[in-house]
Amino acid sequence: MQNIVVNAVGEQCPIPVVKATRALREMTEPGTLEVHVDNEIAVQNLTRMAAGHHLASRAEKIGEREFVVTVEVTAPMGDTPVEEPEPACVPDQRGDLVVAVDTDAMGRGSDELGRTLIKGFLFAVSQLPQLPKTILFYNGGAKLTVEGSDSLEDLKNMEAQGVEILTCGTCLNYYGLTEKLAVGSATNMYSIVETLAAAGKVIKP
Repeated sequence: MQNIVVNAVGEQCPIPVVKATRALREMTEPGTLEVHVDNEIAVQNLTRMAAGHHLASRAEKIGEREFVVTVEVTAPMGDTPVEEPEPACVPDQRGDLVVAVDTDAMGRGSDELGRTLIKGFLFAVSQLPQLPKTILFYNGGAKLTVEGSDSLEDLKNMEAQGVEILTCGTCLNYYGLTEKLAVGSATNMYSIVETLAAAGKVIKP
């Protein structure tokens, strides 16, 4: 397995995409391409580039201005033509949508099925052409942003692309999960109401 790390910290679009594309061409065997950047727009464009090459990718915010995009390469590109990055960089792929999640099991009936559905729902949100501005978690939904959640990878991927992940602090405290928050930040009901009131559109699972 080949693992290549590209440092594009401090570089503005399209340089991170150009560096990543060159690195893809240089890979001689399956492996991973890890690109380090310092802004959410670069994360969005790198994720878009990977999708354009039909390659799986994941992104994670590891610091205040530290992001890592990992691309899974199943076969070497070699001399296969690779699309060059578009001249115009995508400025921001987030809209004014707010997603409000108040449960860790979607729908009524089987809780086991409901947990599978909520995982699928959040994955589907992460694949939207235009990502939401904010995702709010409260009541049972608070369980989805803590250690051990099946949705952490999808949520971290969206956070790295600039999606604000907010979890009700009172809810975390109620469930004894305050110290286990693993993505985004804790918030209060006043901020939740403000976010919902300012949203262009709100959807709930």
